Amino acid sequence: MTDRSTAPRVIFLGGLGRSGTTLLERLLGQLPEVAPLGEVVHLWERGVLADEPCGCGRPFTTCPFWRGVGERAFGGWTSMLAERVMALRHRVDRTRRLARIAHEDLPEYVRAYRRVYQAAADAAQARTVIDSSKHASLAYCLLEAGVNVHIVQVVREPRAVAHSWRRTVARPEDGRPMTRWGPARTAVHWTAQNLALELLAVRGAPVTRVRYEDLLTTPHDTLTNLAQDLGFTAPRLPFLQGTTAYLTTAHTASGNPMRFTAGAVELARDDSWLRGLPRHHRGLVAALTWPLRARYGYGRDTA
Repeated sequence: MTDRSTAPRVIFLGGLGRSGTTLLERLLGQLPEVAPLGEVVHLWERGVLADEPCGCGRPFTTCPFWRGVGERAFGGWTSMLAERVMALRHRVDRTRRLARIAHEDLPEYVRAYRRVYQAAADAAQARTVIDSSKHASLAYCLLEAGVNVHIVQVVREPRAVAHSWRRTVARPEDGRPMTRWGPARTAVHWTAQNLALELLAVRGAPVTRVRYEDLLTTPHDTLTNLAQDLGFTAPRLPFLQGTTAYLTTAHTASGNPMRFTAGAVELARDDSWLRGLPRHHRGLVAALTWPLRARYGYGRDTA
């Protein structure tokens, strides 16, 4: 078992997809001794089995960073390992199991994540790793198994999220269209994921909430406050100049297409949902996401 005194701290970014977790991971990943890993929950299928590219652009299995992580953690990546972890996930890591997340297979399942986190921290010479897997159920699994994890709940105006899920976006890995959801399904999942993370906070788990809109409007103050909440003393943000962030290449295993972006990135709000999301869809999402939407400070017509 990994010694908690030497194990890396894990920052787990939770929330529904299209809420800004990849952007936040890229920004936090610029802090010293922090290693952003992408969506580790998808590493097994998309990285090990499908050999999709790392954020550095190389195929997962030929990326020197991830090859080294696999060797340190498991003696190398294998399809048998990936298929085993995916089978365990199907049994253990499910939203419908949140009320009874304890399971006889939980220790083995989480052990695979512990080994990835430790090996990645060692390879990157980092004290902290970031997992942007988003799914609340995985956060529950990690906490139940005693992993040193701090959850960052990333929220975004649900009507903006619904608008994003309606769009046709090509996956940069293979050009195929990314999954699309209708407004009702998006609203239900937005509520479910955020409510689950709220319940973790009620249970006493370390959870810090960040609004995507605040990150884009006041990036320096939002990141500074978040970094302090996460335990970084006197954080310096030299990579951030006004609303422009200068990003270095990151070894992220899976995630939003912006994980491939490096260089200057302008942080600007996207409120196209106000014009692009049909009025009846806006009303439906607003009704299905109340009262969490109001709790997070999202008004009737604006973010």
